[in-house]
This record gives sequence, C-alpha cells and structure tokens, in this order.
Amino acid sequence: MKNIGGQAVIEGVMMKSPKAWTVAVRGPNKEIFFQKNSLTELPKLLKKPILRGFVALVQAMLIGIKALAFSAEKAMPAEEEKPSPFSMGITVFISFVIGLVIFLLLPLYSTKLIGMALKSVSENQILFNLVDGMIRIIFFLVYILLINMNKDIRRVFQYHGAEHKVVHAYEAGVELTPGNIEGYSILHPRCGTSFLFVVMILSILIFSFIPKEWSFVEKFLSRIVLVPLAAGCSYEFIRFSSKKINNPFVRLMIAPGLWLQRLTAKEPSRDQIEVAIEALREVLKMESVIM
Repeated sequence: MKNIGGQAVIEGVMMKSPKAWTVAVRGPNKEIFFQKNSLTELPKLLKKPILRGFVALVQAMLIGIKALAFSAEKAMPAEEEKPSPFSMGITVFISFVIGLVIFLLLPLYSTKLIGMALKSVSENQILFNLVDGMIRIIFFLVYILLINMNKDIRRVFQYHGAEHKVVHAYEAGVELTPGNIEGYSILHPRCGTSFLFVVMILSILIFSFIPKEWSFVEKFLSRIVLVPLAAGCSYEFIRFSSKKINNPFVRLMIAPGLWLQRLTAKEPSRDQIEVAIEALREVLKMESVIM
C-alpha cells in the first residue's frame, strides 16, 4: 500500500503518491478533467529526518500552485478569464508574505507591546514565547473562521473532507465506491491543518532559544530562519503519530489538530467524493506504471 496524501483545490482534489501526483477537477459541464505528473526521485540527503519535512513542505507548495492553476482553469466557465500559472504563483507568493506578517510579525509585535505593559512578559523568555505562541494560534483560528464565511472556500473544504474520506477507505483496503466511502471520517491524522497546528506549537519551544537580548528585527528574522526547523520537526511528529494512532497517549497528543480540522474539512457530497476517487485511481495507475 502506497503512502497517499492530498489537497483540495477548486472543484477538485489533488492526490499524491511517492512517485506521482494527479489532479481531478469537475468542470462546469460536470466532466472530470485530469492533470497527471510524475515526481523526480529526491537525493538521499534530502530524505534525512527533519530535512525531509521541510523538503516535503516546499514540494507541497510547488505542487499546490500547479494544482490550483489547473483547477481554476478547468472549473471556471469558458467565457471567464483563466488565471495563468504565473499569476497563481504571484498570488501564492503575496499570500506567503502576508502570512509572515500575520503569523510571525504581528504576534511578535503584539507580545512586545504586552511586555512593555507587563514586565514579567518582557523579562521571562519562556513566558514571552508562550504569549507570542498563543497570539499566533488565536490569529490562525480567527483566520480560519473568517475564510469559512466564504461559500467558495466552504466548497473547497468539502473537497478536503472528500479527500480524507477516500484516503481513509484506501488505507482500510475497501473498494473505492461512494457508498463504501461515505461512512469514513472527514478527519485524518496526516492532514495539513494538523501539521500547521503542530508547527505553531513546536515553534513556541524552538523560538525560546532566541536570545531575549536581541532586537525586535533580529527576533523576527531569526523566526523566519527557524521556520524550516519547526516544519521539519512537525513533519516527523505527524509521521510518527500516524503510525502509532492506536496508542492512547498519541491519540491525546493529536486530538487538538483533529479538532481544528473540523473547521477546514466538511462533509462532502457524493459528486465530490467521486472526484476524489478518480484522483486517487489515476495516481495509483501512474504509480504502478512508473514502478
């Protein structure tokens, strides 16, 4: 059985196996369109623990840009202007910069202001980073709640739920039919939402090693530099926890991430499940051919 992951896109699902990835998108005329791609074998160095987590994150971002551009092209009516991969890339880059501002710069600055009012926060490095981390988590929750108000985003979240259900069914070894899949959970321990939550939790610990004597700019830049380390450690935790899912302690550890997924994964329709099934079938076909 292959290690399968995925991502929801506009009116579709991307499924990724170790050697390939496929996007399935339902167009305005209800036809399903596919984009299929093989993956280049990574050097052994990039498969080392911690480092492979950051590599996987970068790879997911690059694939995500291509998958989103394809889904936008195929899901929109023919008369509407289609975004190019370049414009999608620019949009993702701008979103990345905005993300740095919202989830790194603003929490740090807010904590600095709190530290000016409460000496205990500014003088205690552990307390400073706890406050910084809690503000970051609050911003993340508010962000998710706000985008949930958009109906188009809610549809993407339904496809996210469909992706999880289909992967669950595949891992259980059942026949991939909508009837078999509907009963599976919309929550999955290897979800990107859980990954981001773990990154935010571990970053509290990792950022604590930044000297409190450093200037505001040094603290901000050092956080950017340490994000890959937080991502790599989070990847290893998610990888480990998915293999030990039946352990009560591990289940307790991953519970907050699963709860958070209820905001980003919604119950899908049967049509959406069918798209996710087709994406998985196609990537498994590609995997068998490449082998």
